[in-house]
Amino acid sequence: MTGSLGRQVNIDAVIAGNARLSNGDALRLLKEASLHDLGRWSSAMAERIHGAETRTYIIDRNINYTNVCTAHCTFCAFRRDAGDADSYILSDAQLHDKIRELVDIGGTQILLQGGMHPDLPLSWYLDMLQGISAAFPSVHIHGFSPPEFVEFAAVLPIDGFPTPGIGRGDDLPRDLWTAKIRHIMAAMKEAGLDSLPGGGGEIFAPHVRARIGIGKATGQQWLDTMTVAHELGMLTSATMMFGHLEGLADRVAHIDAVRRRQDAALQLDSGGRYVSFISWPYQRDNTPLDTLPDYGFGDEPFPGDVLAEMVMRDEVDGTDRKACSRAVPRAGKMLRMAGGTEYLRTQAVSRLMLDNVASIGSSWVTMGPRIGQVGLFFGANDMGSVMMEENVVSAAGTTYCLNEPYLCHLIRDAGFTPAQRDNAYNLLRTYPDGDPDAPDLNVDDWSTQRAQVLSREGVAGEADAREKPVDLTVSA
Repeated sequence: MTGSLGRQVNIDAVIAGNARLSNGDALRLLKEASLHDLGRWSSAMAERIHGAETRTYIIDRNINYTNVCTAHCTFCAFRRDAGDADSYILSDAQLHDKIRELVDIGGTQILLQGGMHPDLPLSWYLDMLQGISAAFPSVHIHGFSPPEFVEFAAVLPIDGFPTPGIGRGDDLPRDLWTAKIRHIMAAMKEAGLDSLPGGGGEIFAPHVRARIGIGKATGQQWLDTMTVAHELGMLTSATMMFGHLEGLADRVAHIDAVRRRQDAALQLDSGGRYVSFISWPYQRDNTPLDTLPDYGFGDEPFPGDVLAEMVMRDEVDGTDRKACSRAVPRAGKMLRMAGGTEYLRTQAVSRLMLDNVASIGSSWVTMGPRIGQVGLFFGANDMGSVMMEENVVSAAGTTYCLNEPYLCHLIRDAGFTPAQRDNAYNLLRTYPDGDPDAPDLNVDDWSTQRAQVLSREGVAGEADAREKPVDLTVSA
């Protein structure tokens, strides 16, 4: 049975693709729907889009070519200034060694991102891309998130365009700023860039983003950068990081912004679009944001919710920081963390809202393999990457790395058939039950297979990375 709340939001029509979930109804689901109903509804929608049999993964590697960054995000423990002793820029040899290791295990894609380095010229990026494309023509380059492009427009000298300087991309008129990004992106595409990752999405709401993303792209700039990529015919992904200062209505507004831009991309019919949406909870360790007090979950509503809903109702201008502070003085001054249940609820609502984005990724990298596996029953159709390497989130808490057999086993143990995919979600290899080549079916002793746990200590010295066995069974 649909239930009273389901009938009120017309959930059967939403699942069938005959109605669109409104922002108000999505907020109601986040607040009121049972965990069971959200899982049931989002799974039904995922099955309508992707079928009930196959769930996918990709073999890629996350390569951070530099940790030097001009932004000062309060949730980041990875960034360094250029003069810091542990700052770095990968050499071509180091970069190619990492890609070669990926190819050796059957990998097909690199996720290439940096900090936002202020001193690297456009020629450096073009040479890097051309070098990778020449040495590894079969490897898809998924690189440079929108905040990087925003800073490229600010600091890269390009003939015919002003160079406003670090963090001053907003000094350019929007049409000139967009034209400069298009020029840079087109040159990178010609040099070998294939698609754009959704890094730096965080939360688009300006009243939250101004507090957590100091010196970083605004939500509008993030969305505009992706629109340029779509106009150039490039595929992109979208992301959301939640569980910090934001209200539930901010999450809904963020997802709706992706949905509206996807509508425009599909109408343009250039071939460019968002192919996936991935969300995950903020990791607090070792970050400046960690100093804020936690919300106590008492009778007083979370200030972030109060402000977010006032902004949703147009009672306060979210871009006016002083007005927001006057309206809700404690907003932005305490944290409300998100655990496994809240993560699953948010992912389920994203599936129900994003009727025009095909794939939803399960975020086991931060949530752990067991919650990631359960995510397949809350709207996700993809388990992401084997994650040979992860640096940014690991610097702010614990993340996990899994090999291909482990990832396949998680998918199969959840009742699905694992399949390796590419960036466009084309299936490269499917491993049905009994397939003698299935990576997981060739493991005789699962006690020898361990999920590597990366923490800040492990990232600082790989020899210190801890390994722990992980229970592979979904439990009720």
